[in-house]
Amino acid sequence: MERIEIDTKDSIEGKSRTETLMLNMGPQHPSTHGVLRVVLNLDGETVVKAVTFIGYLHRGIEKLCEHITYQQCLPYTDRMDYLASICNNIGFILTVEKLLDIEDEIPDRAKVAEVILFELGRLESHLVGIGTNALDLGAVSAFLYCFKERERIYDILEMVCGARLTTSYPRVGGLPEDLPDDFENAVRSFLKAFPKTLNEVDRLLTRNKIWIQRTKGVAYISSDDAIDLGLTGPALRGSGVPYDVRKAMPYLGYENYDFEIPVATDGDAYSRYLCRLEEMRQSLKIIEQAISNLPDGPFIADLPEVVLPPKDLVYSRMESLIRHFVIVYEGFKTPPGEVFHSVENPKGELGYYIVSDGSGKPYRLRVRGPSFVNLQALPRMVEGRLLADVIAAIGSIDIVLGEVDR
Repeated sequence: MERIEIDTKDSIEGKSRTETLMLNMGPQHPSTHGVLRVVLNLDGETVVKAVTFIGYLHRGIEKLCEHITYQQCLPYTDRMDYLASICNNIGFILTVEKLLDIEDEIPDRAKVAEVILFELGRLESHLVGIGTNALDLGAVSAFLYCFKERERIYDILEMVCGARLTTSYPRVGGLPEDLPDDFENAVRSFLKAFPKTLNEVDRLLTRNKIWIQRTKGVAYISSDDAIDLGLTGPALRGSGVPYDVRKAMPYLGYENYDFEIPVATDGDAYSRYLCRLEEMRQSLKIIEQAISNLPDGPFIADLPEVVLPPKDLVYSRMESLIRHFVIVYEGFKTPPGEVFHSVENPKGELGYYIVSDGSGKPYRLRVRGPSFVNLQALPRMVEGRLLADVIAAIGSIDIVLGEVDR
């Protein structure tokens, strides 16, 4: 419901009467991309002040993970940025592997497969980000093109792990099962078909007069403000700052892939759209390199203290059955200490901070979610702008409230 609050100053002879209106946008508003509440103080249709209220989707994920084993934490990471679950999964797994100091033990096949899946996750997230932002502003056709290709990515994920949205796929040490036989053909088929759809979205939006009018010069944030607020991802690169974790602090061998960091300089909603569009082309480039160099060999590390034994041995050998039971029930032991690792998620830098007390459960887990950090730029983007621009601003930040609230 909307709540209206009017502050009135009695008019004095020679002076006009002024009014401001307080408007609740959300938390059940279709264009807030989740249960986000924005309280707007309006002077006519101009936003004087904007205050965001979050927490409607809070589930206490970080605290829950302190009472379960590391592997049991994995499905909770799905429920943060659920539009790129596989990216959250891989980021968490890499952090635990760093804590265990087993990064060099991970087979190359697993690393390359994770790069492919990570970039597919980036594509599916950007497709939703661009498609829903366009839908918010009235461009229905682009939304349909984007979601058509998103379904193709979900088909590949379903082939790999049996799930489409919440994948829970990788494991500490590599992959739980080898990639299916049709995986390479499915990815190559996607690489062949996707550029056509991407070009169609480009033609529908990039030079569309209405789209340009609704996004060009709208939701501006300078590079200095973006850095000061800690923005990352397209929200930062759209303001001219070429920061990408894959280049700054490479993981999974990203330093061996040939790709560029798309940067735009205007700092507006249109610039952030252009960054996401070009990032999808760069992701295709990375996937093509990875699938062409996908090695044969083991898909998970030979680490009996960490990795579950093969299922056929669990059924046939008592030692394997006992080891399976201990790892599942108690979790694998990690060395005492603390670790932080971040990855370049579609929405920005996703970081996991883990404190270990030497047990099979995290003593402390904290998540640096890009949606949470990027959202704080919203008031800076919309104050002094029109009410209609708030819709464009939220869509251009591309938040997911599951990651904001956690």
